Amino acid sequence: MSTVYACPLSYSLISLTGKDKLSYLHGQITQDINKLSNDNFLWAGHCNAKGKLWGVFRLFSHLDSYYLAGSKPEVEQSLVELKKYAVFSQVEIQQSEKQLIGLLGDDLTAALETLAITFDDEHSAVDFADGKALKLANNRVLLMVNDEFSLPDNVIALEDDAPWQQVAIAAGEPSLNSDAIGEYVPQMVNLQAFGGISFRKGCYTGQETVARMKYLGKNKRAMYIVSGKAEGLLDELELETQMGENWRRAGKLISQSYNQQTQTLMGLVVLPNDNEAGQILRAKHLPQVELSIQALPYSLEDE
Repeated sequence: MSTVYACPLSYSLISLTGKDKLSYLHGQITQDINKLSNDNFLWAGHCNAKGKLWGVFRLFSHLDSYYLAGSKPEVEQSLVELKKYAVFSQVEIQQSEKQLIGLLGDDLTAALETLAITFDDEHSAVDFADGKALKLANNRVLLMVNDEFSLPDNVIALEDDAPWQQVAIAAGEPSLNSDAIGEYVPQMVNLQAFGGISFRKGCYTGQETVARMKYLGKNKRAMYIVSGKAEGLLDELELETQMGENWRRAGKLISQSYNQQTQTLMGLVVLPNDNEAGQILRAKHLPQVELSIQALPYSLEDE
């Protein structure tokens, strides 16, 4: 039987309630919220007026609310921005205190059966007794749970979410740290690869820039996975690439996670989109740390 782990996730949550929540949020994010149902979750970006991301989120519904799950810096910034114009609509926006737990393992079947959570091939979200479950991949399920929730006996509890973050990075799932807020348009973090950008919906904040990137071919950058040996997380996020005998600035890590057992650092970095798997980068302020570009598990070709 496959071992299943559970970890407290470092993500935060924004909740939206009220009769105008659909129309209001629809005008703020890159996703077509009309595609959201109780049985799915969607990726979505929240941009500033220049089309630069405040955050990248997993969007889902539960009972009478919408929820946006993202990194703490993303939630902190987007919460402020979303509230700015909410006074003109009947919508309440706040940071939710609900707990987020990640289930991780090669075979989650037994653990999900114990929790009475059942996914089918067509649905990626399901309500269960203690909250909501999102199927991010076959080996990962995100749970939003209430105070009465308890882990099944056949699940091993972890102290932090480093293993979850490593797998999320290996899947190329975009997530922004505080340095990356307001720096990148959605296509630069591969949001289109997750169906997180609708080019058919109506207006939303930053839409002109996002559309221009697609239709005029303006985007020359993409997000890459990097991995290598290190002694811990990097305090300085800037990476360099070799140009002849010299090293020049490549980009900054927008997300990172460290595996203490294997002493492996994994991260996400936005680079010119002509980089290839196997290319070596190094940490500018810790040059002995070399990180190689890994192959993305999805295509960046336009739809």
